Amino acid sequence: MLVELRIENFAIIDQLELRFKTGLITLTGETGAGKSIIIDAVETVMGGRAESTMIRTGAERANIEALFRIPLHVRAKVHAILEREDLLDDPDYLAMGREIRAAGRNVARINGRAVNVSLQREIGEYLIDVHGQSEHLSLLRVREHLGLLDRYAVSDQALGDYQQAYRRLSAVRQQLDELRHAEKEAARRIDLLNYQINEIEAARLHAGEEEELQAERSRLANAEELASLSQGALMALDEGTPESPAAIDLMGQVIESLEGLGKLDPNLADQVEQTQVLFDGLADLARALRDYIEGIEFNPKRLDQVEERLNLIHNLKRKYGETIDEILEFEIAARRELETISRAGERIEALQEEEVSLLVELGEKGQALSEIRRAAAKQLEEEATKELNDLKMPQAKFRVDFQRHLDPEGVPVEGGQRVAFDVNGIERVEFMIAPNPGEGFKPLVKIASGGETSRLMLTIKNVLARADHIPTLIFDEIDQGIGGRVGTVVGQKLWRLARHHQVMCVTHLPQLAAFGEQHLQVQKRMQDGRTITAVENLSGEARLAELALMMGELSPGTLQSAKELMTIVEGLTERERA
Repeated sequence: MLVELRIENFAIIDQLELRFKTGLITLTGETGAGKSIIIDAVETVMGGRAESTMIRTGAERANIEALFRIPLHVRAKVHAILEREDLLDDPDYLAMGREIRAAGRNVARINGRAVNVSLQREIGEYLIDVHGQSEHLSLLRVREHLGLLDRYAVSDQALGDYQQAYRRLSAVRQQLDELRHAEKEAARRIDLLNYQINEIEAARLHAGEEEELQAERSRLANAEELASLSQGALMALDEGTPESPAAIDLMGQVIESLEGLGKLDPNLADQVEQTQVLFDGLADLARALRDYIEGIEFNPKRLDQVEERLNLIHNLKRKYGETIDEILEFEIAARRELETISRAGERIEALQEEEVSLLVELGEKGQALSEIRRAAAKQLEEEATKELNDLKMPQAKFRVDFQRHLDPEGVPVEGGQRVAFDVNGIERVEFMIAPNPGEGFKPLVKIASGGETSRLMLTIKNVLARADHIPTLIFDEIDQGIGGRVGTVVGQKLWRLARHHQVMCVTHLPQLAAFGEQHLQVQKRMQDGRTITAVENLSGEARLAELALMMGELSPGTLQSAKELMTIVEGLTERERA
C-alpha cells in the first residue's frame, strides 16, 4: 500500500507531503484545487509519462517520491523483480522516485538507484491500479482477465494439474524436436561414424605399440653402425689380433698365474675364485655379442614398413587423439553414438506415442479446468449484473467471453475437435459489457470513458476484490455522472472494497466522501502571489463543515444534513462490520 507521497514543484503543487492510512481514503475540494494532480503525480512516479510542462513555473525540476509497504500477497513477485535488478533493500518497504528536469533527461529511481522507467512500470503494475483520466488499469489489460477469473474461481488445484501435464508435454516435444533435427543429419553422421570406426579398427592398434615401433626404427636405421660397434667389442673381447691378444685370452693367463700363486700361498685362493668369475662373465658377454650380431637386421624393407606404420599412427593421432589410448577411446565413443543414432527412430516412435497420450491427458485436464472457470464465470456474471443494478444501471449486463481456436496440432476436446492451448489452458477469456439494451456485448477494454465506465470498473473491482491482488486502487472522480442517491451506494461499495485493498477516491459527492476512513481536503491557496495546493487531514467538526460545503453553502441546515449523513454512513458500516 501507498504509505507516503512527497511532491515538489509539480504543476501547481509547490511542496506537499502526504501520509496515507489503510482502508478508504477520500480526497475532496473545489475543481482545480489539485486533486487530480495528486493522482497524476502517483501515476508519474509509477512510470507514467513525464514532460517538462509538468514542472511548476519558475522551477528547474519537479520531484515526486513515494514510499510503499509491500503486502504479503504481492511480495514474492515484487521481490523477484528487485532481486533480479539487485535493488532489494528492505523486504517490507519500497521507495520509488521520479525527477523531471526542465533541461536534460528525466530520472527514475527505485530505492534510491537510477533505473529505467519501464522497470518502474513493471513494479507499479503490482502495487497500484489507477482508474480515472488515464489508462493505467489492470482490467483494461485483456491478458489479466483469465488470471482474475482463476483467482475468483479458486482454481489453483485444477490449474496446477493442467500446468504440470503441460510441462511434461513441452519436455516431450522438446526431445522430439531435438531427435528430429538429429535425424535429418543422421545419414551424414552415420557415414562419418562408420568411416571413423572402420579406419581405427583397420589399424589394429594396441597399447604401447608406438614406443615399440620407434625403438625398432632406431635399430633398423642404425644397423650398420650397431654391427660395427658390436663386432669391435667382440674382437677385443674374444678374438684378438697378433698384435693385441683378446681380453679372454689375457684373463686366462691371469687365472693360470694366480692358480700357481695359490699353490704357493693359500691366502690368494679368494682372488683366484674372483678372477674365475670375471672370466666366466667375459665369456658370457662374448656369447651375447655373437647372438646380438647375428640378430642385427640389415632390412630396408622392414624399415619402410615401420616408418609407414608410424606415419599411420601419426595421422590417426592428428584426427582422434594424442595417444593410442585416446584413439581407442574415440572408437568406443563413436560406436556408442552410432548405436544411439541407430535407435533414434525407436525413441522418436516412443516419444510420439507419449505425446499423443499427453495431449489426451492435457485435453481432459483442460476441460476440467474450463468447467470450473465456466461455473465461476456464471456466478461472476450474476454478481456483476446485481452490482450494476445497485449502481442504477439496471439494463447493463456483464459477461465472461470464452474463446477457443481450432488447431490440428492442439488437444482433443469433446466432439472430436482439436483446439489450441498454452500454459494457462485451452481457451482465451475476455470480460464483456452490454451497457444498454440493444447494443450487444462489447469488450470491456473498448467501453467509453466517463461516469458509466467508472461504475463498471467499480462493479468489477467489487466482485473481484478477493481475486485482485493489487494492494492500492485509485478512483479519480468515480462519481462523474451520478447523483447523490447512487453516490451512497457507490460509497458503500468502495468502503466494502477497502476491506481488501487500500482505496483512494477523488470525489465531489458528500454521500461518497462520508464513507472515507481518512478524509483529505485539497485546497488551492495564494502564497507570495503564487497559487499553491495544500492538503488538510479532516476529522470532527472540520470534516462536517467540508461535507456541508459539498452540499451547498455552509449553514445550520447543511451542517445538520452532514451530521445525518455521517449517522447513516456509520450505521451502514457498523452493519457491514457485524
